Amino acid sequence: MSSVAEILTLRGLMPEGSVDSTNGDTTAGELEITRLIATGMLTSTQVASARAAHADLPFVKLVDFPIDRNAVSLVPAILCRRHDLLPIAISSDTITVAVSNPGDVFALEDVRAATKMRVNAVVAESRDLHDAMNRLLRADRELIDLTAAIKGESGTPAEVTGANPEVLEENVPIVRLVNLLISQAIQDRASDIHLEPAEHEMRVRYRIDGVLHEMHPAPKQIQNGVISRLKIMSDMDIAERRKPQDGRLSVSHGGRNVDLRVATLPTVWGEKMVMRILDNSGRSLNLDDLGLLQRNFDVYKKSYTKPCGMILVTGPTGCGKSTTLYATLNSVAKPEINVITVEDPVEYRLAGINQVQVNPKAGLTFASALRSILRSDPDVVLVGEIRDYETAQIAIEASLTGHLVLSTLHTNDAPSAIARLTEMNVEPFLVGSALDAVVAQRLARRLCEYCKQIFQPNLSQMAVLGFFLDPERPDPAFYQPIGCTVCANTGYRGRIAVHEIMEVSEEIGRMAVRRVSNAEIKSVAEAEGMITLREDGWAKVQLGLTSVEEILRVVT
Repeated sequence: MSSVAEILTLRGLMPEGSVDSTNGDTTAGELEITRLIATGMLTSTQVASARAAHADLPFVKLVDFPIDRNAVSLVPAILCRRHDLLPIAISSDTITVAVSNPGDVFALEDVRAATKMRVNAVVAESRDLHDAMNRLLRADRELIDLTAAIKGESGTPAEVTGANPEVLEENVPIVRLVNLLISQAIQDRASDIHLEPAEHEMRVRYRIDGVLHEMHPAPKQIQNGVISRLKIMSDMDIAERRKPQDGRLSVSHGGRNVDLRVATLPTVWGEKMVMRILDNSGRSLNLDDLGLLQRNFDVYKKSYTKPCGMILVTGPTGCGKSTTLYATLNSVAKPEINVITVEDPVEYRLAGINQVQVNPKAGLTFASALRSILRSDPDVVLVGEIRDYETAQIAIEASLTGHLVLSTLHTNDAPSAIARLTEMNVEPFLVGSALDAVVAQRLARRLCEYCKQIFQPNLSQMAVLGFFLDPERPDPAFYQPIGCTVCANTGYRGRIAVHEIMEVSEEIGRMAVRRVSNAEIKSVAEAEGMITLREDGWAKVQLGLTSVEEILRVVT
């Protein structure tokens, strides 16, 4: 086959088929290129490379290019998005700009006018360019400008304190600031936003992949205004600053609605606010995507395919327990069975499943909701969390009377779940009879696929940490984090789950009745084949999914 450039030229796509930079219309040539990519005859990278060759310009892969953030800051984000370009480097009086359409001379002229510098163009793949723009064209500059503007208007008490809700219209700087903080967090894939009052400023931190990252702080003068605006959005009492409050708000981002769970906490410097972002649009609810090792998957499948029994998922807050439970519901839910959940709050909304939100103020607690659910002829019941004796007792009785019950508990490992239930005064013989499997899990950061680097660890030193080579993987691959523009120089992007799945065998059931220690239960479970959290983590290190440091960070 001829080269890509020759194919495009023979089909009349170069140069006539390029996008007309004067009006941006898509020509027949562009449609033909799209068709060729869709049918697999060409890749978008080949097309971009051919365009670069035709324009006699360099072709760059932005995922591998060390983009200079100082260069990015020189060109306004609105100009970059209008012309589909991104500054990537500076050299003395020259700025290098990545473009997807090398024929757009007006774009380069606008960059030259904005920077007063000579402009060198390079060509990048369109999708690659858009990904880099979403990462780098942050709202930091606008946030800084807004906070400065608000500080300049500090003589207007209503806008600064937020005491008058009527002042808080969309054109008020505080409203724009709040909207930017939330939209930037969603764009950065953050799970939580922390607004923390300090003596001289308000700290802003995003939790991304389980780790908190400092953002640009807000001045102390606007602290009350920001908190009051968020309270209004969350339907809280803005006059109450002495007691913790909980609320919920919804925002529109990228054409979809995103819910946020909001909580306030009084501190010595003012009210701290934490917003949990319940954005499940990009999450997988498929058990095959949870990263279970084969042994763990077989044990878990054996449990959740039974018609009755109890399955508990344990771990700290934010370790993915809800995701695991909903992936399980997705696997068992069928038109022939009745699935009902009771949660606080309902984080995932699934078709074909009856979901109940608890409302303690109205008297709808986990226990009372569970009693009503059992009168609604369920086959599978999901209880968001077992918090007290009453909920635990009803859930266990439901599992013993022909229902499959799924729930969560806060324990450090799987064997500790048995002791936790007995501490709630549930009879040990009921625990041993009802409990079918316990899943303990943690979330570790996944190594960035673009920059992770292979290395050879010192196995004798790692053996001291309990590391072992899996005999089923004779050629393990060990990687370490490096950092690049894709992962914001952290070396990690995304997260994977580390599991410990204990099947409650007859022997473990008898041990529960005898109230034996967690250590003894764990010893028997390991003898029966249970893979501990640390061992599962080591297996995922050998698969090249995460690093040794991450497993040591998340698993005790």
